[in-house]
Formats: sequence, structure tokens, C-alpha cells
Amino acid sequence: MEGNLATIGYGLATIGPGIGLGVMIGQTQAATARQPEVSGRLFTNMMIGAALIEVLGLLGLVAGLMFS
Repeated sequence: MEGNLATIGYGLATIGPGIGLGVMIGQTQAATARQPEVSGRLFTNMMIGAALIEVLGLLGLVAGLMFS
């Protein structure tokens, strides 16, 4: 039963980063469409933000494995 709960917990932990990535990428695309001249800077900032968001998903995985 504990393994199943850890799996459910990890599934719930991935919802937040998934929503965050979707919003961030959508807003970056909208900003690039409005001002194409700053697309390089926007892409760099988006990649840094994506890395930080992905850390949240990895923390959920590690916590699920540690406490199971």
C-alpha cells in the first residue's frame, strides 16, 4: 500500500511544475510574438526558469522515494 501512495504523491507533485511550464512557455511565446528583437533574452530567461521549475518535480520524486 505504501508504494501506491508514493506513486500517487509523485503524480500530484508533477501537476504544479506541469502547469508552471505550460504558463511560462505560453507567455514567452506571446512575448516573442510581440517583440521579436528580444527573443534571445527571453529564451535564456525561459530556460533558467524551466530548470528551476523542473527541480520541483525532481524534489517530488526524491521525496516519494525517500519516504516510501
